[in-house]
Amino acid sequence: QLQASGGGLVQAGGSLRLSCAASERTGSTYAMGWFRQAPGKEREFVAAVSWSGDSTYYADSVKGRFTISRGSARNTVDLQMNSLKPEDTAVYYCAASIMRVPTHRGLYDYWGQGTQVTVSS
Repeated sequence: QLQASGGGLVQAGGSLRLSCAASERTGSTYAMGWFRQAPGKEREFVAAVSWSGDSTYYADSVKGRFTISRGSARNTVDLQMNSLKPEDTAVYYCAASIMRVPTHRGLYDYWGQGTQVTVSS
């Protein structure tokens, strides 16, 4: 139900934009979030946006550098990543939740396949 895209290889300080497309029903009524998982580490919360787009929440590690937003059609969500650092390297996953703006992965109902982001130093 969720399809993520936009990953790639970028140098430190560069930018990437990830996109996630959901089914029309999921995208219009569910909060959407991004998580990431680096090799050997737990999957961690990155950012989330409410179904209406009026509320967002960010992990401290990405605050001020990443921006999450919903598309005009509501069933897409983007993650603009600026000032990327090598420690941002991970597989990024989009997810959907019936909750308002959840930060815990256990509160998400649907997950997309991951997209690899690699930041070289």
